[in-house]
Amino acid sequence: MNAIRSSVQRGAGIVVIAAMLGACAVGPDFVRPVAPDAGGYTREPLPAATALADGQAQQFAPGGSLNADWWRLFKSAQLNAVVAQAIANNPTLQASEASLRQSQDNVRAGYGVFFPRVDAGANATRERTAPLQEGLQTPSTIFTLVTLSGTISYVLDVFGGERRTVEGLKAQTDYQRYLGMAAYLSLSANVVDTSIARAAYAAEVRATEQLIDLEKQQLHLTEVQVRAGTAPYSSVLAIRGLIAANQALLAPLQQKIGQTEDLLATLEGVVPSKVALPDIDLTGLVLPADLPVSLPSDLVRQRPDILSAEAQLHVASANIGVATAAMFPSFSLSGTYGAVGSNFGNLSAASGRFWSIGPSATIPLFQGGTLWYGRKAAIDAFQQAQANYRQTVLSAFAQVADSLKALEHDAEELQAQVDAQLAAGEALSLLQANYRAGLVAYLDVLAADVQFHEATIGYLQAVAQRHQDTVALFVALGGGWWNRQLPAGGGEAL
Repeated sequence: MNAIRSSVQRGAGIVVIAAMLGACAVGPDFVRPVAPDAGGYTREPLPAATALADGQAQQFAPGGSLNADWWRLFKSAQLNAVVAQAIANNPTLQASEASLRQSQDNVRAGYGVFFPRVDAGANATRERTAPLQEGLQTPSTIFTLVTLSGTISYVLDVFGGERRTVEGLKAQTDYQRYLGMAAYLSLSANVVDTSIARAAYAAEVRATEQLIDLEKQQLHLTEVQVRAGTAPYSSVLAIRGLIAANQALLAPLQQKIGQTEDLLATLEGVVPSKVALPDIDLTGLVLPADLPVSLPSDLVRQRPDILSAEAQLHVASANIGVATAAMFPSFSLSGTYGAVGSNFGNLSAASGRFWSIGPSATIPLFQGGTLWYGRKAAIDAFQQAQANYRQTVLSAFAQVADSLKALEHDAEELQAQVDAQLAAGEALSLLQANYRAGLVAYLDVLAADVQFHEATIGYLQAVAQRHQDTVALFVALGGGWWNRQLPAGGGEAL
Protein backbone atom coordinates (compact mmCIF):
# COMPACT_ATOMS: atom_id res chain seq x y z
CA MET A 1 0.00 0.00 0.00
CA ASN A 2 2.93 2.33 0.69
CA ALA A 3 4.16 1.73 -2.84
CA ILE A 4 0.74 2.61 -4.22
CA ARG A 5 0.56 5.76 -2.09
CA SER A 6 4.02 6.85 -3.21
CA SER A 7 3.16 6.29 -6.88
CA VAL A 8 -0.08 8.26 -6.55
CA GLN A 9 1.80 11.12 -4.93
CA ARG A 10 4.33 11.17 -7.74
CA GLY A 11 1.50 11.16 -10.31
CA ALA A 12 -0.26 14.04 -8.54
CA GLY A 13 2.97 16.01 -8.60
CA ILE A 14 3.27 15.48 -12.32
CA VAL A 15 -0.28 16.74 -12.82
CA VAL A 16 0.50 19.91 -10.83
CA ILE A 17 3.66 20.55 -12.85
CA ALA A 18 1.77 19.96 -16.10
CA ALA A 19 -0.95 22.39 -15.06
CA MET A 20 1.69 25.02 -14.38
CA LEU A 21 3.33 24.40 -17.76
CA GLY A 22 -0.04 24.50 -19.43
CA ALA A 23 -0.59 28.13 -18.52
CA CYS A 24 0.58 29.06 -22.02
CA ALA A 25 -0.02 27.41 -25.37
CA VAL A 26 2.32 27.48 -28.35
CA GLY A 27 1.20 29.19 -31.50
CA PRO A 28 -0.19 32.69 -32.05
CA ASP A 29 -3.06 34.06 -29.99
CA PHE A 30 -5.77 35.20 -32.38
CA VAL A 31 -6.35 38.95 -32.70
CA ARG A 32 -9.34 40.27 -34.64
CA PRO A 33 -8.33 42.23 -37.75
CA VAL A 34 -8.69 45.98 -37.42
CA ALA A 35 -11.32 47.78 -39.46
CA PRO A 36 -10.15 49.60 -42.60
CA ASP A 37 -9.22 53.22 -42.08
CA ALA A 38 -12.10 54.66 -44.09
CA GLY A 39 -14.50 57.41 -43.17
CA GLY A 40 -17.03 56.54 -45.85
CA TYR A 41 -17.87 54.18 -48.67
CA THR A 42 -17.76 56.51 -51.68
CA ARG A 43 -15.14 58.96 -52.91
CA GLU A 44 -17.61 61.82 -52.71
CA PRO A 45 -19.31 62.62 -49.40
CA LEU A 46 -22.61 60.83 -48.89
CA PRO A 47 -25.51 63.21 -49.61
CA ALA A 48 -28.18 63.75 -47.02
CA ALA A 49 -30.85 62.39 -49.36
CA THR A 50 -31.50 61.23 -52.89
CA ALA A 51 -33.16 63.46 -55.44
CA LEU A 52 -36.93 63.84 -55.23
CA ALA A 53 -38.54 61.27 -57.53
CA ASP A 54 -42.22 60.46 -57.97
CA GLY A 55 -42.86 62.71 -55.01
CA GLN A 56 -40.45 60.98 -52.60
CA ALA A 57 -36.80 61.24 -51.58
CA GLN A 58 -34.87 58.73 -49.48
CA GLN A 59 -32.89 60.06 -46.50
CA PHE A 60 -29.49 58.59 -45.56
CA ALA A 61 -28.76 58.26 -41.84
CA PRO A 62 -25.03 57.53 -41.24
CA GLY A 63 -24.52 55.38 -38.17
CA GLY A 64 -28.20 54.42 -38.04
CA SER A 65 -29.37 51.00 -36.92
CA LEU A 66 -31.07 48.64 -39.36
CA ASN A 67 -34.03 46.54 -38.26
CA ALA A 68 -33.55 42.78 -38.42
CA ASP A 69 -36.94 42.42 -40.16
CA TRP A 70 -36.12 45.18 -42.65
CA TRP A 71 -38.65 43.89 -45.21
CA ARG A 72 -41.44 45.21 -42.98
CA LEU A 73 -40.36 48.71 -43.97
CA PHE A 74 -42.19 48.15 -47.27
CA LYS A 75 -45.47 48.08 -45.30
CA SER A 76 -46.93 45.05 -47.09
CA ALA A 77 -48.67 42.34 -45.08
CA GLN A 78 -48.59 40.06 -48.13
CA LEU A 79 -44.82 40.47 -48.47
CA ASN A 80 -44.34 39.81 -44.76
CA ALA A 81 -46.35 36.59 -45.07
CA VAL A 82 -44.24 35.32 -47.98
CA VAL A 83 -40.98 36.00 -46.10
CA ALA A 84 -42.29 34.34 -42.93
CA GLN A 85 -43.30 31.24 -44.90
CA ALA A 86 -39.85 30.98 -46.48
CA ILE A 87 -38.02 31.40 -43.16
CA ALA A 88 -40.15 28.67 -41.59
CA ASN A 89 -39.78 26.08 -44.35
CA ASN A 90 -36.68 26.75 -46.46
CA PRO A 91 -34.48 23.59 -46.63
CA THR A 92 -31.24 25.54 -47.10
CA LEU A 93 -31.88 27.47 -43.90
CA GLN A 94 -32.73 24.25 -42.08
CA ALA A 95 -29.48 22.69 -43.32
CA SER A 96 -27.54 25.71 -42.00
CA GLU A 97 -29.17 25.31 -38.61
CA ALA A 98 -28.26 21.62 -38.55
CA SER A 99 -24.66 22.45 -39.49
CA LEU A 100 -24.49 24.91 -36.60
CA ARG A 101 -25.78 22.31 -34.16
CA GLN A 102 -23.23 19.83 -35.50
CA SER A 103 -20.38 22.30 -34.90
CA GLN A 104 -21.63 23.03 -31.38
CA ASP A 105 -21.72 19.31 -30.58
CA ASN A 106 -18.20 18.92 -31.99
CA VAL A 107 -17.01 21.60 -29.57
CA ARG A 108 -18.68 19.80 -26.66
CA ALA A 109 -17.02 16.58 -27.78
CA GLY A 110 -13.66 18.35 -28.03
CA TYR A 111 -13.87 19.52 -24.42
CA GLY A 112 -13.73 15.87 -23.36
CA VAL A 113 -9.94 15.88 -23.74
CA PHE A 114 -9.65 18.09 -20.64
CA PHE A 115 -11.16 15.41 -18.40
CA PRO A 116 -9.67 12.10 -17.28
CA ARG A 117 -10.65 9.09 -19.34
CA VAL A 118 -12.00 6.17 -17.33
CA ASP A 119 -12.41 2.71 -18.87
CA ALA A 120 -13.42 -0.63 -17.43
CA GLY A 121 -12.68 -4.02 -18.88
CA ALA A 122 -13.83 -7.56 -18.24
CA ASN A 123 -12.48 -10.67 -19.87
CA ALA A 124 -13.16 -14.38 -19.40
CA THR A 125 -11.30 -17.00 -21.44
CA ARG A 126 -10.95 -20.78 -21.49
CA GLU A 127 -7.45 -21.75 -22.61
CA ARG A 128 -5.34 -24.77 -23.34
CA THR A 129 -1.58 -24.38 -23.26
CA ALA A 130 0.92 -26.01 -25.62
CA PRO A 131 4.19 -26.45 -23.67
CA LEU A 132 6.01 -27.54 -26.85
CA GLN A 133 5.78 -23.92 -28.03
CA GLU A 134 8.18 -23.12 -25.20
CA GLY A 135 10.36 -26.20 -25.71
CA LEU A 136 8.87 -28.11 -22.78
CA GLN A 137 7.86 -31.76 -22.71
CA THR A 138 5.26 -31.41 -19.97
CA PRO A 139 1.63 -32.27 -20.60
CA SER A 140 -0.68 -29.50 -21.73
CA THR A 141 -3.15 -27.98 -19.30
CA ILE A 142 -6.60 -26.48 -19.60
CA PHE A 143 -7.63 -23.57 -17.38
CA THR A 144 -10.05 -20.67 -17.09
CA LEU A 145 -8.86 -17.05 -16.69
CA VAL A 146 -11.16 -14.25 -15.56
CA THR A 147 -9.91 -10.64 -15.53
CA LEU A 148 -11.53 -7.44 -14.28
CA SER A 149 -9.69 -4.12 -14.60
CA GLY A 150 -10.15 -0.37 -14.60
CA THR A 151 -7.97 2.28 -16.25
CA ILE A 152 -7.75 6.02 -15.72
CA SER A 153 -5.75 8.09 -18.21
CA TYR A 154 -5.25 11.79 -18.62
CA VAL A 155 -3.53 13.71 -21.42
CA LEU A 156 -1.24 16.41 -20.08
CA ASP A 157 -1.71 19.32 -22.47
CA VAL A 158 1.68 20.83 -21.67
CA PHE A 159 2.12 22.77 -24.93
CA GLY A 160 -1.53 23.57 -25.55
CA GLY A 161 -2.12 21.49 -28.64
CA GLU A 162 -5.45 20.23 -27.33
CA ARG A 163 -6.51 23.72 -26.29
CA ARG A 164 -5.70 25.01 -29.75
CA THR A 165 -7.74 22.18 -31.22
CA VAL A 166 -10.77 23.14 -29.15
CA GLU A 167 -10.16 26.80 -30.00
CA GLY A 168 -10.32 25.85 -33.68
CA LEU A 169 -13.55 23.92 -33.11
CA LYS A 170 -15.10 26.96 -31.41
CA ALA A 171 -14.01 29.17 -34.31
CA GLN A 172 -15.52 26.62 -36.69
CA THR A 173 -18.78 26.98 -34.76
CA ASP A 174 -18.60 30.73 -35.25
CA TYR A 175 -18.03 30.13 -38.95
CA GLN A 176 -21.13 27.93 -39.20
CA ARG A 177 -23.16 30.47 -37.22
CA TYR A 178 -22.24 33.28 -39.60
CA LEU A 179 -22.87 31.06 -42.61
CA GLY A 180 -26.34 30.49 -41.20
CA MET A 181 -26.83 34.23 -40.85
CA ALA A 182 -25.69 34.70 -44.43
CA ALA A 183 -28.16 32.05 -45.58
CA TYR A 184 -30.93 33.79 -43.61
CA LEU A 185 -30.05 37.14 -45.16
CA SER A 186 -29.75 35.70 -48.66
CA LEU A 187 -33.09 33.92 -48.31
CA SER A 188 -35.00 36.99 -47.13
CA ALA A 189 -33.38 39.16 -49.83
CA ASN A 190 -34.19 36.66 -52.58
CA VAL A 191 -37.80 36.38 -51.42
CA VAL A 192 -38.27 40.15 -51.33
CA ASP A 193 -36.46 40.74 -54.63
CA THR A 194 -38.43 38.00 -56.38
CA SER A 195 -41.72 39.24 -54.93
CA ILE A 196 -40.98 42.76 -56.20
CA ALA A 197 -40.10 41.39 -59.64
CA ARG A 198 -43.31 39.35 -59.71
CA ALA A 199 -45.34 42.43 -58.77
CA ALA A 200 -43.57 44.45 -61.46
CA TYR A 201 -44.25 41.85 -64.16
CA ALA A 202 -47.90 41.71 -63.10
CA ALA A 203 -48.10 45.52 -63.30
CA GLU A 204 -46.58 45.42 -66.80
CA VAL A 205 -49.18 42.83 -67.82
CA ARG A 206 -52.01 45.03 -66.54
CA ALA A 207 -50.57 48.09 -68.30
CA THR A 208 -50.26 46.16 -71.57
CA GLU A 209 -53.79 44.77 -71.28
CA GLN A 210 -55.16 48.25 -70.60
CA LEU A 211 -53.37 49.55 -73.68
CA ILE A 212 -54.74 46.69 -75.77
CA ASP A 213 -58.28 47.49 -74.56
CA LEU A 214 -57.76 51.12 -75.55
CA GLU A 215 -56.43 50.08 -78.95
CA LYS A 216 -59.43 47.81 -79.48
CA GLN A 217 -61.72 50.80 -78.85
CA GLN A 218 -59.70 52.76 -81.36
CA LEU A 219 -59.99 49.87 -83.81
CA HIS A 220 -63.78 49.91 -83.50
CA LEU A 221 -63.85 53.68 -84.09
CA THR A 222 -61.55 53.36 -87.08
CA GLU A 223 -63.66 50.58 -88.62
CA VAL A 224 -66.67 52.89 -88.35
CA GLN A 225 -64.70 55.64 -90.07
CA VAL A 226 -63.60 53.26 -92.83
CA ARG A 227 -67.18 52.21 -93.49
CA ALA A 228 -68.13 55.89 -93.63
CA GLY A 229 -65.33 56.53 -96.09
CA THR A 230 -63.52 59.02 -93.87
CA ALA A 231 -60.47 56.83 -93.11
CA PRO A 232 -58.36 54.46 -95.23
CA TYR A 233 -58.47 50.72 -94.61
CA SER A 234 -54.74 50.80 -94.00
CA SER A 235 -55.48 52.43 -90.62
CA VAL A 236 -57.47 49.34 -89.59
CA LEU A 237 -54.60 47.07 -90.60
CA ALA A 238 -52.11 49.23 -88.69
CA ILE A 239 -54.18 49.06 -85.49
CA ARG A 240 -54.66 45.31 -85.81
CA GLY A 241 -50.90 44.91 -86.22
CA LEU A 242 -50.22 47.01 -83.15
CA ILE A 243 -52.76 45.02 -81.10
CA ALA A 244 -51.16 41.76 -82.18
CA ALA A 245 -47.68 43.09 -81.35
CA ASN A 246 -48.77 44.15 -77.87
CA GLN A 247 -50.56 40.83 -77.29
CA ALA A 248 -47.29 39.10 -78.18
CA LEU A 249 -45.67 40.94 -75.27
CA LEU A 250 -48.01 39.29 -72.77
CA ALA A 251 -46.70 35.74 -73.19
CA PRO A 252 -43.09 36.52 -72.15
CA LEU A 253 -44.37 38.53 -69.20
CA GLN A 254 -46.62 35.67 -68.09
CA GLN A 255 -43.68 33.32 -68.42
CA LYS A 256 -41.57 35.58 -66.19
CA ILE A 257 -44.38 35.66 -63.62
CA GLY A 258 -44.47 31.87 -63.67
CA GLN A 259 -40.70 31.69 -63.18
CA THR A 260 -40.83 34.03 -60.19
CA GLU A 261 -43.62 31.97 -58.67
CA ASP A 262 -41.65 28.76 -59.16
CA LEU A 263 -38.61 30.38 -57.52
CA LEU A 264 -40.70 31.57 -54.59
CA ALA A 265 -42.10 28.06 -54.22
CA THR A 266 -38.55 26.70 -54.01
CA LEU A 267 -37.57 29.34 -51.47
CA GLU A 268 -40.66 28.51 -49.39
CA GLY A 269 -39.80 24.82 -49.42
CA VAL A 270 -42.80 23.57 -51.41
CA VAL A 271 -43.24 22.17 -54.90
CA PRO A 272 -44.54 24.68 -57.49
CA SER A 273 -47.87 22.87 -57.80
CA LYS A 274 -48.57 23.42 -54.09
CA VAL A 275 -47.48 27.04 -53.70
CA ALA A 276 -50.07 29.63 -52.68
CA LEU A 277 -48.80 33.18 -53.13
CA PRO A 278 -50.68 36.36 -52.24
CA ASP A 279 -50.99 39.07 -54.89
CA ILE A 280 -48.65 41.98 -54.20
CA ASP A 281 -49.38 45.33 -55.84
CA LEU A 282 -46.19 47.12 -56.89
CA THR A 283 -47.73 50.53 -56.30
CA GLY A 284 -48.91 49.34 -52.88
CA LEU A 285 -45.36 48.83 -51.63
CA VAL A 286 -44.13 51.74 -49.52
CA LEU A 287 -40.61 52.83 -50.40
CA PRO A 288 -38.54 53.08 -47.18
CA ALA A 289 -37.80 56.77 -46.72
CA ASP A 290 -35.15 56.58 -43.94
CA LEU A 291 -32.12 54.48 -44.82
CA PRO A 292 -29.67 53.76 -41.97
CA VAL A 293 -26.09 53.47 -43.21
CA SER A 294 -23.66 51.68 -40.89
CA LEU A 295 -20.27 53.24 -40.28
CA PRO A 296 -17.39 51.47 -42.06
CA SER A 297 -15.89 50.49 -38.71
CA ASP A 298 -19.16 48.79 -37.78
CA LEU A 299 -19.68 47.05 -41.11
CA VAL A 300 -16.80 44.61 -40.54
CA ARG A 301 -18.50 43.49 -37.32
CA GLN A 302 -21.95 43.14 -38.90
CA ARG A 303 -21.79 41.51 -42.33
CA PRO A 304 -22.07 37.72 -42.06
CA ASP A 305 -19.64 37.09 -44.92
CA ILE A 306 -16.95 39.23 -43.26
CA LEU A 307 -17.54 37.55 -39.90
CA SER A 308 -17.40 34.09 -41.46
CA ALA A 309 -14.10 35.01 -43.17
CA GLU A 310 -12.83 36.22 -39.78
CA ALA A 311 -13.87 32.90 -38.22
CA GLN A 312 -11.96 31.02 -40.92
CA LEU A 313 -8.94 33.18 -40.11
CA HIS A 314 -9.35 32.19 -36.45
CA VAL A 315 -9.47 28.50 -37.40
CA ALA A 316 -6.28 28.88 -39.42
CA SER A 317 -4.58 30.65 -36.49
CA ALA A 318 -5.53 27.84 -34.10
CA ASN A 319 -4.25 25.23 -36.57
CA ILE A 320 -0.81 26.84 -36.40
CA GLY A 321 -0.83 26.19 -32.65
CA VAL A 322 -1.91 22.59 -33.19
CA ALA A 323 0.85 22.01 -35.74
CA THR A 324 3.43 23.70 -33.50
CA ALA A 325 2.46 21.64 -30.45
CA ALA A 326 2.84 18.46 -32.49
CA MET A 327 6.58 19.22 -32.78
CA PHE A 328 7.01 19.08 -28.98
CA PRO A 329 6.85 16.08 -26.65
CA SER A 330 3.46 14.82 -25.55
CA PHE A 331 2.77 13.60 -22.03
CA SER A 332 0.08 11.51 -20.41
CA LEU A 333 -0.61 9.96 -17.04
CA SER A 334 -2.39 6.62 -16.62
CA GLY A 335 -3.19 4.14 -13.91
CA THR A 336 -4.64 0.63 -13.99
CA TYR A 337 -6.01 -1.59 -11.21
CA GLY A 338 -7.49 -5.04 -11.65
CA ALA A 339 -7.83 -8.60 -10.48
CA VAL A 340 -7.42 -11.97 -12.16
CA GLY A 341 -8.58 -15.40 -11.13
CA SER A 342 -9.77 -18.79 -12.34
CA ASN A 343 -13.39 -17.77 -11.73
CA PHE A 344 -15.41 -14.80 -10.52
CA GLY A 345 -15.48 -16.19 -7.00
CA ASN A 346 -11.73 -15.95 -6.35
CA LEU A 347 -11.10 -12.53 -7.92
CA SER A 348 -10.75 -11.09 -4.41
CA ALA A 349 -7.64 -13.17 -3.70
CA ALA A 350 -4.60 -11.01 -3.00
CA SER A 351 -2.45 -13.04 -5.36
CA GLY A 352 -4.62 -12.08 -8.31
CA ARG A 353 -4.53 -8.33 -7.88
CA PHE A 354 -2.43 -6.13 -10.14
CA TRP A 355 -1.96 -2.38 -10.69
CA SER A 356 0.20 0.12 -12.50
CA ILE A 357 0.55 3.91 -12.47
CA GLY A 358 2.90 6.37 -14.08
CA PRO A 359 3.52 8.97 -16.72
CA SER A 360 4.45 8.41 -20.34
CA ALA A 361 6.07 10.69 -22.87
CA THR A 362 6.40 10.60 -26.63
CA ILE A 363 9.18 12.69 -28.12
CA PRO A 364 9.18 13.24 -31.89
CA LEU A 365 12.79 12.82 -33.02
CA PHE A 366 12.61 12.28 -36.76
CA GLN A 367 9.49 12.44 -38.91
CA GLY A 368 11.04 13.05 -42.31
CA GLY A 369 10.06 16.72 -42.25
CA THR A 370 6.37 15.93 -41.79
CA LEU A 371 5.90 18.01 -38.65
CA TRP A 372 8.06 20.90 -39.85
CA TYR A 373 6.34 21.26 -43.18
CA GLY A 374 2.97 20.60 -41.58
CA ARG A 375 3.52 23.73 -39.50
CA LYS A 376 4.64 25.68 -42.58
CA ALA A 377 1.48 24.54 -44.38
CA ALA A 378 -0.61 25.80 -41.45
CA ILE A 379 1.14 29.17 -41.68
CA ASP A 380 0.50 29.26 -45.43
CA ALA A 381 -3.18 28.51 -44.80
CA PHE A 382 -3.32 31.38 -42.31
CA GLN A 383 -1.83 33.76 -44.84
CA GLN A 384 -4.37 32.57 -47.40
CA ALA A 385 -7.20 33.18 -44.93
CA GLN A 386 -5.82 36.69 -44.30
CA ALA A 387 -5.92 37.48 -48.01
CA ASN A 388 -9.42 36.05 -48.34
CA TYR A 389 -10.56 38.18 -45.39
CA ARG A 390 -9.17 41.35 -46.95
CA GLN A 391 -10.82 40.53 -50.26
CA THR A 392 -14.15 39.92 -48.53
CA VAL A 393 -13.93 43.30 -46.79
CA LEU A 394 -13.07 45.08 -50.04
CA SER A 395 -16.00 43.42 -51.83
CA ALA A 396 -18.35 44.36 -48.99
CA PHE A 397 -17.33 48.01 -49.08
CA ALA A 398 -17.74 48.04 -52.86
CA GLN A 399 -21.25 46.56 -52.58
CA VAL A 400 -22.31 49.24 -50.12
CA ALA A 401 -20.85 51.95 -52.35
CA ASP A 402 -22.61 50.49 -55.41
CA SER A 403 -25.93 50.38 -53.57
CA LEU A 404 -25.64 53.98 -52.36
CA LYS A 405 -24.78 55.24 -55.83
CA ALA A 406 -27.54 53.12 -57.37
CA LEU A 407 -30.17 54.70 -55.14
CA GLU A 408 -29.04 58.18 -56.13
CA HIS A 409 -29.23 57.31 -59.83
CA ASP A 410 -32.48 55.37 -59.37
CA ALA A 411 -34.16 58.54 -58.14
CA GLU A 412 -32.92 60.49 -61.15
CA GLU A 413 -34.03 57.76 -63.57
CA LEU A 414 -37.44 57.38 -61.93
CA GLN A 415 -38.16 61.10 -62.10
CA ALA A 416 -37.16 61.09 -65.77
CA GLN A 417 -39.54 58.17 -66.38
CA VAL A 418 -42.32 60.02 -64.54
CA ASP A 419 -41.80 63.05 -66.76
CA ALA A 420 -41.66 60.87 -69.87
CA GLN A 421 -44.88 59.05 -68.94
CA LEU A 422 -46.73 62.31 -68.27
CA ALA A 423 -45.57 63.82 -71.55
CA ALA A 424 -46.40 60.66 -73.51
CA GLY A 425 -49.85 60.45 -71.92
CA GLU A 426 -50.67 64.06 -72.72
CA ALA A 427 -49.41 63.65 -76.28
CA LEU A 428 -51.52 60.51 -76.79
CA SER A 429 -54.68 62.17 -75.46
CA LEU A 430 -54.14 65.18 -77.70
CA LEU A 431 -53.54 63.11 -80.82
CA GLN A 432 -56.55 60.89 -80.13
CA ALA A 433 -58.75 63.97 -79.87
CA ASN A 434 -57.28 65.37 -83.08
CA TYR A 435 -57.76 62.04 -84.84
CA ARG A 436 -61.42 61.92 -83.84
CA ALA A 437 -61.74 65.40 -85.27
CA GLY A 438 -60.04 64.31 -88.49
CA LEU A 439 -57.06 66.61 -88.04
CA VAL A 440 -54.23 64.00 -87.96
CA ALA A 441 -53.52 60.67 -89.59
CA TYR A 442 -53.83 57.56 -87.50
CA LEU A 443 -50.15 56.74 -87.93
CA ASP A 444 -49.43 59.64 -85.58
CA VAL A 445 -51.78 58.11 -83.00
CA LEU A 446 -50.06 54.71 -83.38
CA ALA A 447 -46.67 56.26 -82.74
CA ALA A 448 -48.03 58.00 -79.64
CA ASP A 449 -49.53 54.68 -78.47
CA VAL A 450 -46.16 52.95 -78.70
CA GLN A 451 -44.39 55.82 -76.94
CA PHE A 452 -46.90 55.89 -74.10
CA HIS A 453 -46.69 52.14 -73.59
CA GLU A 454 -42.89 52.22 -73.51
CA ALA A 455 -42.98 55.12 -71.05
CA THR A 456 -45.41 53.22 -68.80
CA ILE A 457 -43.29 50.07 -68.81
CA GLY A 458 -40.17 52.17 -68.21
CA TYR A 459 -41.85 53.82 -65.22
CA LEU A 460 -42.86 50.47 -63.69
CA GLN A 461 -39.38 49.07 -64.20
CA ALA A 462 -37.82 52.15 -62.58
CA VAL A 463 -40.13 51.81 -59.56
CA ALA A 464 -39.20 48.13 -59.19
CA GLN A 465 -35.50 48.89 -59.59
CA ARG A 466 -35.63 51.54 -56.87
CA HIS A 467 -37.25 49.07 -54.49
CA GLN A 468 -34.76 46.33 -55.34
CA ASP A 469 -31.75 48.60 -54.92
CA THR A 470 -33.12 49.54 -51.50
CA VAL A 471 -33.15 45.83 -50.69
CA ALA A 472 -29.58 45.59 -52.00
CA LEU A 473 -28.48 48.32 -49.58
CA PHE A 474 -30.08 46.54 -46.63
CA VAL A 475 -28.31 43.33 -47.64
CA ALA A 476 -24.96 45.08 -48.21
CA LEU A 477 -25.17 46.52 -44.70
CA GLY A 478 -25.61 43.04 -43.20
CA GLY A 479 -29.37 42.80 -42.81
CA GLY A 480 -29.59 43.97 -39.19
CA TRP A 481 -29.36 40.43 -37.73
CA TRP A 482 -27.63 41.81 -34.62
CA ASN A 483 -30.88 43.56 -33.69
CA ARG A 484 -32.92 40.36 -33.86
CA GLN A 485 -34.78 39.30 -30.75
CA LEU A 486 -33.83 35.86 -29.45
CA PRO A 487 -36.71 33.37 -29.21
CA ALA A 488 -38.48 32.87 -25.88
CA GLY A 489 -36.57 30.58 -23.57
CA GLY A 490 -33.15 31.97 -24.44
CA GLY A 491 -32.53 29.61 -27.37
CA GLU A 492 -29.90 30.64 -29.85
CA ALA A 493 -31.12 31.65 -33.29
CA LEU A 494 -29.09 31.82 -36.45
